[in-house]
Amino acid sequence: MPRALVLVSLVLLLLGCRKDERAEAPPPAPSASATTLAQAVQTPEPPPGDPEKGKGLVAKFECNRCHEGTGLEKPKLDQDCVRCHQEIHAGTYQASASSLSKWQKSIVHFRETPSLASIGGRLRRGFIEKFLLEPHDVRPHLDTSMPRLDITPEEARDVAAWLTSSATPAPAVALEGASVEKGGALFEAKGCRQCHEYTGAPRAALPAGVVDLEGKGERMARALAPDLRYVRDRMAPGELVRWLDDPKAQKPDTLMPKTPLTPEEQRDLAAFLLRAELAPKVGKIIPPRLPVLDRKVTYEEVSRRVFRNTCWHCHAEPDYAIGDGGPGNTGGFGYRPRGLNLAEYEGIQAGYVDDKGERRSIFSPMPDGTPRLVYAMLARVREEAGQTDPVVRGMPLALPPVTPEDIQLVETWIAQGRPQ
Repeated sequence: MPRALVLVSLVLLLLGCRKDERAEAPPPAPSASATTLAQAVQTPEPPPGDPEKGKGLVAKFECNRCHEGTGLEKPKLDQDCVRCHQEIHAGTYQASASSLSKWQKSIVHFRETPSLASIGGRLRRGFIEKFLLEPHDVRPHLDTSMPRLDITPEEARDVAAWLTSSATPAPAVALEGASVEKGGALFEAKGCRQCHEYTGAPRAALPAGVVDLEGKGERMARALAPDLRYVRDRMAPGELVRWLDDPKAQKPDTLMPKTPLTPEEQRDLAAFLLRAELAPKVGKIIPPRLPVLDRKVTYEEVSRRVFRNTCWHCHAEPDYAIGDGGPGNTGGFGYRPRGLNLAEYEGIQAGYVDDKGERRSIFSPMPDGTPRLVYAMLARVREEAGQTDPVVRGMPLALPPVTPEDIQLVETWIAQGRPQ
């Protein structure tokens, strides 16, 4: 199978977790009105970083393997994760028909990612900087998300400076006198909910004769549409109004159409997106950890359901992956090589290479007794609930967590002595 991207470098220097951990209660959320007032006045942009250093860091973190518009050349096909997946589904990848048919069923992720072209003319530099340090799910209809890179605050500032270095600031726009209520009515009348969620705002209805795009063949447009809850963090009023006026003039490859709006309507819609009262965001609940199974579990079952279905994409030998070995084996995306091959039984038993260059087992128990491999999967579940750790990257990185049933399967196999 080709080197299919899943942005992962297995970090197995993990801390402990409780056996039956559930989501901790979040701190009291501010009222919707308080949130509105705080977000209506955006914080000033931070001091700019060094664009030239940022360009080197974009190359170090290999951002061009997932994104267009980085300012770097396209990578080779076996390292161009999205293009590789797209060619497989288009049937243009150089492989046999039987292989393509098999891969098309298993490769469902990273077939689209947002382009970074002209990003500086749309997104605030401060948002980009913070997002690199604290990525969160901006696109609810896209099953992948931005991974947590091993990046410092200074590096994030430099990368943000590079990505916005060629931006032309939009003319300042004052929203005094603009109507949030009229903007909400426009949001509904123009059918914005066809693609966009606006979490926390009242759910807009679709106008008569307009169908919801979900399941209507417009998968990419809906997948790439961001949750408009975050627009007040991402965009300044001037950039937002300029975007509403003509999206393709700012980003030619965008799938967002130009919507007929008068200047007054643009300001009203911007006011709605930037100042509407939002309900507090509801966090995800961590599901209970399932007990080990009573039945026998073999390596073949675990490999088929978990390792080869998910993990091997970033933890495989280059020959097997028909490309590089993935960031979790031969390194990549700013991570050092870990030498972990999860595509074969022998490779799994061989473990990974730690920061000192020594081999370590991925089955060794953590302080609470959890095997390291299982803990990595549980860490991803906690990340989805907003519980991140500065050291631990949950697995699979940037993808939905492994299901509780599959984690149970892996843990049962380990508890039974890892039978082949």
